[in-house]
Amino acid sequence: MSNPSEVKQLATFAGGCFWCMVSPFEELPGILNVVSGYTGGHVENPTYEQVCSDTTGHYEAVQITYNPEIFPYQKLLDLFWQQIDPTDAGGQFHDRGDSYRTAIFYHNEEQRELAEASKQKLAESGRFDKPIVTPILPAAPFYAAEEYHQGYHKKNPAHYKRYRKGSGRQDFIEMHWSGQVDEDELRQRLTPIQYKVTRQNGTEPAFANEFWNYHGEGIYVDIVSGEPLFSSKDKYDSGCGWPSFTRPLRDYNVKEKTDLSHFMVRTEVRSAEADSHLGHVFNDGPGENGLRYCINSAALRFVPKEELEEQGYGEYRHLFNF
Repeated sequence: MSNPSEVKQLATFAGGCFWCMVSPFEELPGILNVVSGYTGGHVENPTYEQVCSDTTGHYEAVQITYNPEIFPYQKLLDLFWQQIDPTDAGGQFHDRGDSYRTAIFYHNEEQRELAEASKQKLAESGRFDKPIVTPILPAAPFYAAEEYHQGYHKKNPAHYKRYRKGSGRQDFIEMHWSGQVDEDELRQRLTPIQYKVTRQNGTEPAFANEFWNYHGEGIYVDIVSGEPLFSSKDKYDSGCGWPSFTRPLRDYNVKEKTDLSHFMVRTEVRSAEADSHLGHVFNDGPGENGLRYCINSAALRFVPKEELEEQGYGEYRHLFNF
């Protein structure tokens, strides 16, 4: 039997500007490295300027080193499709030209088969009203981009956020992938307080909710979509009467909005996929980042560490030394 810590594979995806293709994959269990670079062209060791000139044939891409025994390739594919407009053959959003085309570059036959199947599934889903044109191609030499481009979203966060929004990518993702829920189904499935909190921006009573004083080991997921949000490892008693966490499992899984309600200025926290209202984040936490994520229990479902695998969250077992 292989040692999971020793298993490594590569995945390569082109999704338009590579600045925007790093954060969706980093910080995930089993993701060892994400590198921005160039691939698919005919020029060795190209520069950014050469690639942007559309004379090299290269795509801007990211190459991911991952452990398939922790985070399988299928989950990488699912995440990739949610970052792009797969119906656009001429670029991505406001970025036009060959270097901004999308593509999946497979490294072995299994990846090719999985990619083809996922593309067909997306085409048949009816999510888009145009054909899925993203090609599936054999992997080619990959050239790492200049250091300036590596981890750009962390080096230049303000510019990155403006670019991601201004390019049209963020709005496209939210339109096609975020908040798409069946409200009638939710009214039947959720309790009244769960629906009020997640869909109507409500707040449950302090000290009278399910998880404010709960100490089980596992992860907390969105009650609406099931997307992973927080870990019991980062939970603490803040004395506020609601579940409090020092950080989310991944920054990418939550989004923040300015909340001016109740004559206050606060930062609201919502789930990225289902757009559920979760709670608020404050700057009075005990952790290194000084943050306190004050979250409504009604927005959460708890998955015990013993059930992570059977409920589809096996990649998070390593947090609890499984």
